[in-house]
Amino acid sequence: ALPRPPAEQPEGPAVTEAFLLPWDRFSSWLHCICVVGFDLELGQAVEVIYPHHSKLSEKEVSQSSLDQAVGCLGDTQFCFRFRQGSNRKSSLGCFLENTDRDAPPCLKREQGHYYGYVYFRQVRDKSLKRGYFQKSLVLISKLPYVTFFHSLLKIMAPEYFEKQEPCLEAACNDIDRWPTPHPGRVLTLPIMGVVIKVVPYKDFCFQGDSLVSIILPTIHEVDLFRCFYPVFFHIQMLWELVLLGEALVVMAPSPAESSETVLALVSCVSPLRYCSDFRPYFTIHDSEFKEYTTRTQAPPSVILGVTNPFFAKTLQHWPHIIRIGDMKQAGEVAKQMKVKKLKNLKTLDSKPGVYTAYKPYLSKDEEIIKQLQKGVQQKRPSAAQNAILRRYFLELTQSFIIPLERYVASLMPLQKSISPWKSPPQLRPFVQPDFMKTLEKAGPQLTSRLKGDWIGLYRHFLKSPNFDGWFRSRKREMTQKLEALHLEALCEEVINGNGRIMQDR
Repeated sequence: ALPRPPAEQPEGPAVTEAFLLPWDRFSSWLHCICVVGFDLELGQAVEVIYPHHSKLSEKEVSQSSLDQAVGCLGDTQFCFRFRQGSNRKSSLGCFLENTDRDAPPCLKREQGHYYGYVYFRQVRDKSLKRGYFQKSLVLISKLPYVTFFHSLLKIMAPEYFEKQEPCLEAACNDIDRWPTPHPGRVLTLPIMGVVIKVVPYKDFCFQGDSLVSIILPTIHEVDLFRCFYPVFFHIQMLWELVLLGEALVVMAPSPAESSETVLALVSCVSPLRYCSDFRPYFTIHDSEFKEYTTRTQAPPSVILGVTNPFFAKTLQHWPHIIRIGDMKQAGEVAKQMKVKKLKNLKTLDSKPGVYTAYKPYLSKDEEIIKQLQKGVQQKRPSAAQNAILRRYFLELTQSFIIPLERYVASLMPLQKSISPWKSPPQLRPFVQPDFMKTLEKAGPQLTSRLKGDWIGLYRHFLKSPNFDGWFRSRKREMTQKLEALHLEALCEEVINGNGRIMQDR
């Protein structure tokens, strides 16, 4: 077992952390750290797991942790996502649920899946039979902090490849001293002689600090413009496909480009949480391979990122395919690309583009395309292009969600109907025709310049997993609010000295 370091004493709101046990702080960030290597006889295999007591589906992790591209030398980073085994439950459940409650949807920890954040190294080594050294350092976590964990790996992986296992023990001990991730708290996180400073949930102005080595302004956002650049003429259609939970496959030349593009797609409907499954890097060895590639039923509501040419044939029946080429931003303006027919996609080497028969509900927004094109011509910084695109998606999603929020809020019973002498009142049901009537005067046209069949888009959305997940969440929040108000009314009645409650019992 690793030596147990003394945890720092908590301060202020972190006082509850004083009751955490050894490894609890580590577990609030990571499930485990593992090393995956390639063996000529065994193939890909997990060589090391820290902490040693961690339970893990080794097959799932080992098969997704190495870049299978031939001739891809050097270091690459990507991520994958896999289902959590049904028998794995954390003793930290209630504590983590409490700290997760105030997090925005895009930063809530996963309930049924793990992320694998990978740092893969492949270099020539004549001393090995295969002729190559191939190894990955992988962080397994339920947190969707892609930027943070990739930054963490850039510190840990080079040290590991040089010093091997002792430095992993040191890293685990460092992480078990960290405060748990909390909404809105500035976190100073020392790791292997480096100090990372992050604010997980909101913008924050940092003051200079000589002790801080790395400051992360975001812990989860990918570069949207870089990811969508090969197909940015179709960003609005892609937004609709993701919003509606359509089956999508991203075919890319590498796991890095595959995983970044899938994460970009999922985040383009933020602040709405994408409620279907998504796999940033999906391989033929995944447990769900047969389930997701069968032709005996319609493709499931899932976004897959793939690199294996085998998928070009296996997933030919899927309704929407995005082919991503090299993401290195070209100096010239991207050419206008038409949506292509699925039958034209024969191999993974087909030209970049969107292959689908889908007809968008909304008219194309030419303004955002011109704005991004102008940015390319004027060599506008990538960060600025990314900010423009992120704001566009945010405003588009908010315009779509606001009418739904307004209608659902109207389902809440009036406060005067809450009585200590009765059970808490129930929410009124969601009636689709009633909601549709509200769109005539208070629809998205109040906040969006886009024209088109908004009604049709809402009808389709109301049948999607994203609506189901969103409405369940809102219903749960409102029911909890009603129960809290009812409890408050009961307490007031008791405090006011009215003894009828006791008499009724």
